Amino acid sequence: MPAELLIGIDVGTYSSKGVLVNLQGEVLRQHVIPHGISMPAPGHVEQDADAVWWADTLSILKELLSGPYSGADVAGVACSAIGPTLLPLDEAGRPLRPGILYGVDIRAQDQIEALNREIGEATILAHSGMALTSQAIGPKIRWLREHEPEIWARTRTLTTASSYLTYRLTGQHVMDHHTAAHTMPLYDPKARTWTYQFALPVLGDKDLEALPRLAWGDEKAGEVTPEAAALTGLRAGTPVAVGTVDALSEAISVGVSQPGDLMVMYGSTTFFVLVQDTPTPDSRVWSVGGAFAPQHNLAAGMSTTGSLTRWIADELARELPTDQAYDALFREAAAVAPGADGLLLLPYFSGERTPINDTRAKGVIAGLTLSHTRAHLFRAALEGVGFGIRQNIEAFRDLGADVRRIVAVGGGAKTRTWLQIVSDISGEAQELPAVTVGASYGDAFLAGLAAGLLKRGDLQSWVKISDTVQPNTEMRAGYDRLYELYHDLYTQTRPTVHALGDLAEAGRGG
Repeated sequence: MPAELLIGIDVGTYSSKGVLVNLQGEVLRQHVIPHGISMPAPGHVEQDADAVWWADTLSILKELLSGPYSGADVAGVACSAIGPTLLPLDEAGRPLRPGILYGVDIRAQDQIEALNREIGEATILAHSGMALTSQAIGPKIRWLREHEPEIWARTRTLTTASSYLTYRLTGQHVMDHHTAAHTMPLYDPKARTWTYQFALPVLGDKDLEALPRLAWGDEKAGEVTPEAAALTGLRAGTPVAVGTVDALSEAISVGVSQPGDLMVMYGSTTFFVLVQDTPTPDSRVWSVGGAFAPQHNLAAGMSTTGSLTRWIADELARELPTDQAYDALFREAAAVAPGADGLLLLPYFSGERTPINDTRAKGVIAGLTLSHTRAHLFRAALEGVGFGIRQNIEAFRDLGADVRRIVAVGGGAKTRTWLQIVSDISGEAQELPAVTVGASYGDAFLAGLAAGLLKRGDLQSWVKISDTVQPNTEMRAGYDRLYELYHDLYTQTRPTVHALGDLAEAGRGG
């Protein structure tokens, strides 16, 4: 019997997930492994490539390829992971340090400012189609070169999380165009190649050969090597797709594949992917390559959303069993009136990415009184995220991007209370897919494409919409006023929270 099953594996910020599916998109097996992150210094967020990314991948494959299934049944594999993330490798392909995570890691602010001075902000925007932010890998490469010279001297390859997993499976260093666009200013989005034009300020003594070769996420990166087969249970020679970042695979998993489709992913952070025929560069958001040639994506991301609700659960609901805390908090929040009785929260607990791009932003809670409860605070957090989502969607439309429909995905999208709050705040309907397995499901589809067993049009039969959250128009006026105050609160408190951050840094001896 020919191999006709597909495996998708996604390594996220707080968990990894794998699925085994057939060619019709039916999920046969799935497995989830929780994990954590490391924050060795303020603003530094890391994960271990082997102890987390690769170890989770091996455990997931062992679970999926047990019972009635084996590697002989698998026709293709694809991996996605948190990104864009920086991982330096030595000449043997071994990680030299933990991976430096995406935009939640804000260590490279000095390097962003230096590159803007040396190259010019306008020049970078014109070249890359977006401004340097904490999401960019280029400044983090320079940080590595300046702050860890011993590791830099041993570095032979600069890769990212999904590319590392593909490398462990195939022995090939490959990066997809979506991720490469964030390796700015080393990537030329017009030519879709690496470029030496601005390489010197970033790479110093290294050349572009330190970067993986470029391809699209649905292309074949290589085949499972005999060494990887022995470790994973996969059959040597099994096709492996190039893969991509988790957010883009998540978009594929729910059918966000046509121009005008926008995915809003409610995860530890909130991520936005809008499919475009032609790019619309802007300094507020990210203009990157799409999942499939020759598409483009307009992408954006908030820094602290699901991780904010987790913080509240961890710090303010310790008496609740872990498996019950979120349900209880959402029930409490649903009983609080819109506006949380005059409580307003800025969800910038890890700085903020788009559209304000302020790594020094901080969380602010305004309007507290003795009558406010934990339920009010949780409601205000959900609304604060809602205001940030509205702000990003409005930024897309302000620059002329076409947003035709919105699909909501992720762990937060399983909670009707939060979805209704966001729709009421933004005035936008949100479609809900019938199957919400996550990015690993999109990876399985990429695996089928890379193996030559699926066509892009097959995605329509894989994904069905089961429900739509419609905005309550009666809530709009009140939320419009709170949205104005949300903007004002950030503008008016920005100098204060920046100064507080400086004091905290000085107190730590920074």
